[in-house]
Amino acid sequence: TYISRHHVHATQIQSPAYYYSLFPSLLSSEAIEVDKMRSEPICRALSVLMLGFLVAAVRGGNFYREVDVTWGDGRAKILDNGGLLTLSLDKTSGSGFQSKREYLFGKVDVQLKLVPGDSAGTVTAYYLSSQGPTHDEIDFEFLGNQSGQPYTLHTNVFTQGKGNREQQFRLWFDPTKDFHTYSILWNPRHIIFAVDGIPIRDFKNLERLGVSFPRTQPMRLYSSLWNADDWATQGGRVKADWSKAPFVASFRGLLAEACPTPPGCGSGAAWLNQQLDATSQRRLRWVQNKYMIYNYCGDTKRFPGGLPLECTRAAALH
Repeated sequence: TYISRHHVHATQIQSPAYYYSLFPSLLSSEAIEVDKMRSEPICRALSVLMLGFLVAAVRGGNFYREVDVTWGDGRAKILDNGGLLTLSLDKTSGSGFQSKREYLFGKVDVQLKLVPGDSAGTVTAYYLSSQGPTHDEIDFEFLGNQSGQPYTLHTNVFTQGKGNREQQFRLWFDPTKDFHTYSILWNPRHIIFAVDGIPIRDFKNLERLGVSFPRTQPMRLYSSLWNADDWATQGGRVKADWSKAPFVASFRGLLAEACPTPPGCGSGAAWLNQQLDATSQRRLRWVQNKYMIYNYCGDTKRFPGGLPLECTRAAALH
């Protein structure tokens, strides 16, 4: 599925000079003030200024500015002056896009309206990923179903090429009727998945227990709509009905508050230290108690030699 969803990406890393070139007028105005300072404060001021450039540079909701359509032979379309992007799937091909920049940590929101009607066999994927056989990845995948049956929201976290950390959910609304916001918060301590601002999963940094955590490999944002009818719906028993094609998923409101690489964000972005407060933890428990349908941490048949370390009692205490 990694190859099917990704197709081919080209790694594009910009130099620090590139980010300065994005905002020359702002740099000039700041330089007037900076000229009055001594050398050490100048360095600090420029660091703060650069942080502002980096975070601001990736904010916004215009798909022309933020993403490249990477595959699909015209099946992906950017509409409404860059405010809307649609992906489509037919029997010949799906389609997909990726962010223009790589990030090392960030908070990414996108509003998504899923394929309506009979969506069996289709998968709409929205995820962060690095490159190569030891890649890191943070996944939202929406597994289609027959008409009248609910979507499955599938989440996973890969570190150093290893996944097998699936949690699956039903949603408490029809995700095909309107746009809903799906968010990934990735900082050095947490990966938090959220739906309409409600957390559904918190993957914590437990490196002290020997659990790897994605914190060294920059990632891009990817999205795709593709045919997975060999496994996506009821384990592959229900296939895609191609007479209903093209299947279409719609995206808007992309907002990435993130740190492009190089050189990173420093410590000034609030989300870099964000974690769940007491209210958010209660919401998380509500979702997991009521809407979670699979948790790898409870699958003792799958892990007969013992559950993964992050599923143990020691992990729960951290």
